Amino acid sequence: MKKLFLTFIVSIVSMTLIKAQDIAGSWKGTLEVQGTQIPLVFHIKKDSDKWVTTMDSPAQGATGIPVDSTAFADNKLSLSVKAAGLSYTGTLADKTITGEFKQAGMNLPLVLTKTVVTKPGDTTLPSGDAEIQKIIAQDKGDYHYKVEDYFARPKSSQFQLSPGGKYLSYMEKEENGKRHVYVKDIASGKVARAIEEKDELIKGYGWINDERLVYVMDNGGNENFHIYAANVDGSNVLDLTPFDGVQAGIERILKDQKNYMIITMNKDNKQVFEPYKVNVVTGSLEKLYENKDVANPIVGYDFDKDGNLRGFGRMFQGIKSQYFYKPAGGKEFELYFTNNWDDNFNIQSFSYNPSNPDEAYVVTNLDSDKARIILYDFKKKEKIKEVFANKDFDVSGIGLSRKRNYEVDYFNYEGEKDEIIPVSATFKKIYENLSKEFKGYQFGLTGKTDDESKYLVYVTSDRLVGKYYIYDAASGKTTFLYDLMPQLKEADMAIMKPVSFKSRDGKTIHGYITLPKAALEGKKVPLVVNPHGGPQGIRDSWGFNPETQLLASRGYATLQVNFRISGGYGKEFLRAGFKQIGRKLMDDIEDGVAYAIAQGWVDKSKTAIYGGSHGGYATLMGLVKTPDLYTCGVDYVGVSNIETFFASFPEYWKPYKEMVKQIWYDLDNQEEAKIAKEVSPFYQLDKIRKPLLVVQGANDPRVNINESDQIVKALRAKGFNVPYIVKYNEGHGFQREDNRIEFYKTMLGFFAQYLK
Repeated sequence: MKKLFLTFIVSIVSMTLIKAQDIAGSWKGTLEVQGTQIPLVFHIKKDSDKWVTTMDSPAQGATGIPVDSTAFADNKLSLSVKAAGLSYTGTLADKTITGEFKQAGMNLPLVLTKTVVTKPGDTTLPSGDAEIQKIIAQDKGDYHYKVEDYFARPKSSQFQLSPGGKYLSYMEKEENGKRHVYVKDIASGKVARAIEEKDELIKGYGWINDERLVYVMDNGGNENFHIYAANVDGSNVLDLTPFDGVQAGIERILKDQKNYMIITMNKDNKQVFEPYKVNVVTGSLEKLYENKDVANPIVGYDFDKDGNLRGFGRMFQGIKSQYFYKPAGGKEFELYFTNNWDDNFNIQSFSYNPSNPDEAYVVTNLDSDKARIILYDFKKKEKIKEVFANKDFDVSGIGLSRKRNYEVDYFNYEGEKDEIIPVSATFKKIYENLSKEFKGYQFGLTGKTDDESKYLVYVTSDRLVGKYYIYDAASGKTTFLYDLMPQLKEADMAIMKPVSFKSRDGKTIHGYITLPKAALEGKKVPLVVNPHGGPQGIRDSWGFNPETQLLASRGYATLQVNFRISGGYGKEFLRAGFKQIGRKLMDDIEDGVAYAIAQGWVDKSKTAIYGGSHGGYATLMGLVKTPDLYTCGVDYVGVSNIETFFASFPEYWKPYKEMVKQIWYDLDNQEEAKIAKEVSPFYQLDKIRKPLLVVQGANDPRVNINESDQIVKALRAKGFNVPYIVKYNEGHGFQREDNRIEFYKTMLGFFAQYLK
């Protein structure tokens, strides 16, 4: 009954209310449904000659839900939603509405009280609409492509095959920008809407079985993800994790247990995550293991295909990792390894060898620089053999066939491009067929049916957004399914060129440069340097990038440098960047600019820097460290002050503080605290002399809005004009189409002012 209520609550109501002095404002109440508290907030304001109301249901990650009807007379408030079969009646007295909520045979007391809802950050700082539009207007020219061509979401996307192969699902965008999940019966062609996107964005979805789907949403980008489930016809919608302020994630789909999966969430302690087995039809939850030691928390669980917890990794003493495993037939988990936190020993899959249930494929770099895949015997505590390695790059994964008793199909790693190494005879044939058909393109298998008769193939390149095909294993033939962005013609797109160069201290640095046609014709063009986020373990990759293509359409080259500390290049390269953020990482970026200039591609007098997260920090530091190198900069959700960044960590980051000290700086160490201040742009304001645009999501849990607020406020106090965009329904990076389009239009206008 509780779940039925949760299904309909987001449909609620709108009000036409009379007494301005009594009814205008925000009203908050909490329903108690079978032990679960469900907070609701109604926002009422005057719009012309009528009242307009929206509702928030924080537990469902739903905000700004429009209301449809209401009656208010003689201090009596009546609300009803016929489609959901619910109603509410209450009496207004002073600043309280006391009443009863009814639905599906339940009579629930609901008291609404006046509340003040505040927005994050300093709301006086963001630039006005007129200022932003003035910047946007600077992007003048007769361009073949608009920002919308690159950043309006495709009409259809996110295609998936159902496990049994009966259905094809996809997200389809309506005229109002909402993207719902539709399910097509492949045999009959009948299409039904399975999941409706309301105010909050659907951040991802997938199949559990041929009757049930799951999907994920948060609240305005706060990353407190809830997991929902729905039938293929849209019925029986359940919030599987109806807990306020909790972040949930999907750990494993249990293929052999039709209606079950394993999830993790920080329900009982916000700093640690624990595994639960959940029934996606009933919503019942069973905790599978307790993560009790907050000082040394478990950070990864290894379940087998039957849902048995076989092993787990935990942080130890802040900067080490330990791995525990329970051999088949054992009663307790045993400690196997204690290593540095950046030493990898990660189970990719158990081999399911019937003669040895303790055999697993493991990605490890314990006794090597580059991560490789080994077959490991947990019973004997020894390596059986190395199965795949690459001398230059970390190996990233392995593909197995469930149908063929978990035979190895392929290995993969990312070098200059994604590489697939076929292994099994079956997969070698598939790979050969696809390689012939899509010669010159990069392709990947994004899904397959359980019987492995049909595969979903995604084909892309640096100049092709992506096309979907269905591959029939029996015939070896592919059938075209969908072109994501046909308006972007390959011939018009720019090439992304892998590059490498030596840093000033002799390291080989890899990266990519996207060159507009003018550069290929020998002209020197303006350059935008685009440092990546993270920074540790993250890297830029080859492929279609709408940002670099948009910039190329305006005549700009884009340089992306995988500076030291980037992932994929081995342990030594990663560690070389520790305690060098804002220092040698910036040197590598500067050396990349020098390389691009030396190749004759770019005009050294017209170089901008733009990045998000750590890339936003690098933008600020670039303007501080080398003020004569850059013409201007765009800081997107970037750190401005290492001290305040550390102090604002979300609860679930706090167990990693000692590790972060190793990567960034230890503020408890006097010498390192001094360095941290020297490489915090907030403390180097006098060195920022070039134009700066700052962009922030108000609900960002990673880089708090204060990081942007404080740099904008401080620079403006010195008489330095800083245009500032804040979106109050976004988090760490913009996800909503309208916000993304406005941001990129503003950035183009900003660059046009200073690069042309």
